[in-house]
Amino acid sequence: MNRTEIIIGGVGGQGVVLAGTLLGTAATVFEEKKAVQTQSYSSELRGGAARTEVIISDEPICDPVVRKADILVALTEEALARDIGRVKSGGLVIVDSDRTNGPEAGDYKIVLVPATTIAEKEMEDPITANLIVLGVLIKISPVVSVDSMEKAIEASVPPKAKMLNISAFRRGLTEGGESKR
Repeated sequence: MNRTEIIIGGVGGQGVVLAGTLLGTAATVFEEKKAVQTQSYSSELRGGAARTEVIISDEPICDPVVRKADILVALTEEALARDIGRVKSGGLVIVDSDRTNGPEAGDYKIVLVPATTIAEKEMEDPITANLIVLGVLIKISPVVSVDSMEKAIEASVPPKAKMLNISAFRRGLTEGGESKR
């Protein structure tokens, strides 16, 4: 059985929940896989803690809880500190190197991506950092196809934001990120 457990963490306003929704949509609607997505966020204010957990599988998912993440995407230092202990041995940790110091070396692959800088300087919209890291994630660990992700973006974001979001996702696909162990 092919099952991938993913945690995406950051703060409200960074598109953390949207990123999880896009992964789940790509998997279920466009690839006929099974997926569950849960989310938690501080609804009182923008900037509060936010997390989404996504499980993608070829088989039915009976337990919707991420126990040991195959992939952690951390968009803030707080999210990294909170969830790094939940990454399984040999897992993948992708961090926005503009907003985190990066994790201590461990038994996981670390990819540092200057997502906020790319979003601000190249995309001219800081909110696109989430799509940039999704592009990096799909490039490194193709849990869903590029085509399915692009279709999910087209189906899920407002019409005026489609091209910007697809461009940010594609930019992430070209980002090598700095990898370290």
